Amino acid sequence: MLNVGLTGGIACGKSTVARMFVDLGGHLIDFDRLAHEVQEPGRPAWHDVVAAFGRAILRADGTIDREKLGAFVFNSPEKMKTLNDIVHPRVYEEWRRRLDRLKSIDPQAIVFSDVPLLFEGGKQILFDLTVLVMIAPEAQIDRLMARNNLCQADAELRLACQMPIEQKIPLADIVVDNSGGVDETKKRVAQVWHELLEKEKKKRIKDKG
Repeated sequence: MLNVGLTGGIACGKSTVARMFVDLGGHLIDFDRLAHEVQEPGRPAWHDVVAAFGRAILRADGTIDREKLGAFVFNSPEKMKTLNDIVHPRVYEEWRRRLDRLKSIDPQAIVFSDVPLLFEGGKQILFDLTVLVMIAPEAQIDRLMARNNLCQADAELRLACQMPIEQKIPLADIVVDNSGGVDETKKRVAQVWHELLEKEKKKRIKDKG
């Protein structure tokens, strides 16, 4: 099995690239989805989040309103740290369980873990290699404004909360430039997929000793 960390800047098209890898035969673990699941009502993270931030962050059905919670912690590093300290350990526990399950089902699997803040959190050590999806910062702002209906100032503020893409590039093992059209990206993804198949094969042979 090859354990691949997939990341990228906001509005870089990382989810689109992830789907392309799945279409080629890869497996995907979405960390945002894991974060949702570990905070479902009744689960330990849900209880801890509600205890920390109050029932005002809940919808009528008891689920956590991510927008309310996000607005509550967005401008407070201390509150953000509290939230991350609650949620992140549970996310990584669930991630490891899923990795183990995939490996038992398909020992030759190539697993992509979609981790938004992979480099910011220094988590690259958890993966065999990392793939970065990128576009130019100016294009990120344009796409973010269009996608989230934001003014330029708000889009720039969100971008400023992440590590600049030029700092991520040297940290990544493989870079997918998503600046062009869909066909160009598909071509690059197919090229990377063949590289990963070879890497998985070599790793499996090495692990067998």
